[in-house]
Amino acid sequence: MGDVHQLILKHGLDGARAMAATKAERVVIDAAATLMAEEESRLGITHAGFAMTSLPHKRIEEGFWRREGHRTTLLVESGRDRAGKIVGVPYGSIARLILLYLQTEAIRTNSPEVELGRSMKSWMGRMNLSTGGKTYQLVTEQARRISACRLTFFADRDGLEARHNGAFVQDAITLSGLAGEEAQGTLWQDRVRLDDGFWRSLRDHPVPIREEAIKAIGTRSLAIDVYIWLAYRLHSLGKTTSVSWPAIHAQFGAGFRLVRQLKPSFTEALNLAMAVYPEARVDVTKDGLTLHPSPPAVPKLEARRLGLG
Repeated sequence: MGDVHQLILKHGLDGARAMAATKAERVVIDAAATLMAEEESRLGITHAGFAMTSLPHKRIEEGFWRREGHRTTLLVESGRDRAGKIVGVPYGSIARLILLYLQTEAIRTNSPEVELGRSMKSWMGRMNLSTGGKTYQLVTEQARRISACRLTFFADRDGLEARHNGAFVQDAITLSGLAGEEAQGTLWQDRVRLDDGFWRSLRDHPVPIREEAIKAIGTRSLAIDVYIWLAYRLHSLGKTTSVSWPAIHAQFGAGFRLVRQLKPSFTEALNLAMAVYPEARVDVTKDGLTLHPSPPAVPKLEARRLGLG
């Protein structure tokens, strides 16, 4: 389709959509248009470890999750409830969005204690997530999983292995109130404190992203992961770098047994991620991807407002 942003500028949104040959191409056009229409840029923050590894995209029955990335390994172990039953590993786009909110608010306020009151409800509204019905149930379930799990990051630095053991939060994330219009006051009542080790590591290794980019991606968890990965890697490259399909499969291929099974879904996710990161310079080849040094996803002046650059 060529550069989707230029396509929209030249032909307008309706004209660009009319030229799309597939539903996936229309999704990419809509995401690019959503980003271009945003008048206010909001900064989001995620831990660098999630730029190189990721949570499951779908529910898994096992109580343990391991994922490899570029010089990084993530281990997540499910917690247990009072009866000793496995709670489950957090998964999918909702878990990613909850964690994004917690990390962003902690860095924004320079405090590990994060409000789960009107701020989170307002944030969910900005992300086009409802606070009632099925979405409320999904948020409640993923919050429960996030609260209970333990995680370990391994990172190779200068020939040495760095290890961080901990959790996301110290105590349970409790979401109070009723779903729907019957709720009185705010749906979110409590505050939650990030685990001390995770908070220290987040301050040391934050990755700035654009909140409106995540909003435009929506609930497509693979595209969220690819966008965060590009935001982390591209602006720090000193030279053009190749990434093989097997390496891409190792990092992003959860749920895909073979590389060839991953390629179509990954390519769609990549196109969507690049639609909301127009500065990204990436080529798809038969052997994998070619990454080129690119401007940051978040302008440096914006990141410096929070002391991130």
